[in-house]
Amino acid sequence: MDLSQPLAYRMRPQTLEEYVGQEHILGKDKILYRTIKADRLSSLILWGPPGCGKTSLARVISKTTKYKFTKINAVTGGVGEIKKAVEEAKNVFLNPTGKCILFIDEIHRFNKLQQDALLPYVEDGTVILIGATTENPYFEVNKALISRSMVVKLEPLTNQDIYKVLKMSLEKENGLKSFNIKIEDETLRKIAEVSNGDVRTALNGLEVAVLTTNMDSDGYIHITNQIAADSVRSRKAIFDKNGDSHYDNISAFIKSMRGSDPDATVFYLARALNGGEDPVFLARRIVIAAAEDVGLANPQALVVATSAMQAVTMVGMPEAKIILSEAAVYLATSKKSNATYLAINKAIEDVSSMDTGEIPMHIRNAPAEGMQQFGYSEGYKYPHDYPGHYVTQQYLPDKMLGTKYYIKDENIL
Repeated sequence: MDLSQPLAYRMRPQTLEEYVGQEHILGKDKILYRTIKADRLSSLILWGPPGCGKTSLARVISKTTKYKFTKINAVTGGVGEIKKAVEEAKNVFLNPTGKCILFIDEIHRFNKLQQDALLPYVEDGTVILIGATTENPYFEVNKALISRSMVVKLEPLTNQDIYKVLKMSLEKENGLKSFNIKIEDETLRKIAEVSNGDVRTALNGLEVAVLTTNMDSDGYIHITNQIAADSVRSRKAIFDKNGDSHYDNISAFIKSMRGSDPDATVFYLARALNGGEDPVFLARRIVIAAAEDVGLANPQALVVATSAMQAVTMVGMPEAKIILSEAAVYLATSKKSNATYLAINKAIEDVSSMDTGEIPMHIRNAPAEGMQQFGYSEGYKYPHDYPGHYVTQQYLPDKMLGTKYYIKDENIL
């Protein structure tokens, strides 16, 4: 092993037994483990966050399969590389099996044309596809490829998984064993914790700490908590404002406001802002929640939310975070009613899917002289002419009489 290579590269597992984590799919009783061991793999889409082991799993497969293994990076590769891999797979002199495993890293970066080019070869079995992606494949990958593949979701590694890998790196020849290192288990656990499920971040941080720390007079490199903290990038929530986590986080933010949990509301707001989310986008979601979830239980919520959106637009970051927090917490702690939301949705469903009849003649407009002789506005009762400013008369079409859209609930005054 070339020790000049990054530690994260050197520590990649060579066998399934060396692979750490993802027990939910790679436990010895799981179908994926058995399939890899038996070399009976079908096409796979490996979906998970950075540093969770997608490429390492593909590497393990490459070491265990009898099929030709070819790797393409979607950032630099294209249709030409796909065709070349297929031609080599079909060459019986170079590849007697007539098949190949084609690993495409960051497959979501392939455009539709490139993904379509794969389809016939996956279909006829020439190519066993392994695609790795950090993005939701159901949004980013050709549906035809998805239907012919097993989608496997990899989770962020646990702190214990990462601690285990860090410990192994100190004990292996291809790791850091050749360095005389003294580091407390507590410090290793701190590195694992701040890496946020990304083992690559943890290994890179440990390596930086070792390589940038001088040996003490006792002949050891002492890695303290402070040195480790300085070497590992600050903890940052997994958040890509253009990716799948954007949708997950905004969903959690909205549902926390709806669920009247101000602490969770502020947490997901902070996570979004920390990840670079557009504050105006967040303000718009608060306005929608004010109408959809608070509604007539507290009509003032819509006024607060609208004012907040205007203020955010005028003020900008970083002060906009205070305005967003105020409005979001106001909604989270307010009484809730979705009566008007349900009413308009049901009404739209009816008018778009059924014959709802004609508008009663007495409430139709009669702007031009002579229209009343045809019944327009004839018999209309002006409510303000009656006691209490109310009079009973028909407003719904005949076919819709008795239909209830707005159903007042207990939270509406």
